[in-house]
Amino acid sequence: MEDDVDRLIAAWKRERPDLDVAPMHVLSRVTRLALHLDRARKEAFAAHGLEPSEFDVLSALRRAGRPYQLSPGRLVQETLVTSGTMTNRVDRLVHKGLVVRLPDPADRRGVQVRLSAAGMAAVDGALDALIAREHDLLAGVGADEADGIASSLRKLSQPFDR
Repeated sequence: MEDDVDRLIAAWKRERPDLDVAPMHVLSRVTRLALHLDRARKEAFAAHGLEPSEFDVLSALRRAGRPYQLSPGRLVQETLVTSGTMTNRVDRLVHKGLVVRLPDPADRRGVQVRLSAAGMAAVDGALDALIAREHDLLAGVGADEADGIASSLRKLSQPFDR
């Protein structure tokens, strides 16, 4: 079964026989798959009025557990963005009524960001849609095979994890 990456690699082998293009067998497929997965995420989130970046913030708050709130600094750590980017994201989510800013009882200068009821409904709905879509995407892969793929991807991504 040949795919686009096989054709791409064959062309590189023909044009640059001096290069060992073996890594492309894995990494070009990961790259292409990431593009397809990004589209699927955007579609799942758009159906619930969210951008992927908004989902990332809301899901970090949802995973935090009751009372579903975190400091902006903790949100930065959870989503791997800069503090300026987080400020803009929280501003948008406040404007949409999906989160509220509250004073931090432990620090008079600080704030906490809390998921609102509307935010809870949006993130839960988007997550349901995402998981359903991801099940569809993996429908042709058996459970053992999916476990093996996950294990290999975990090994590949470990150097990049915090």
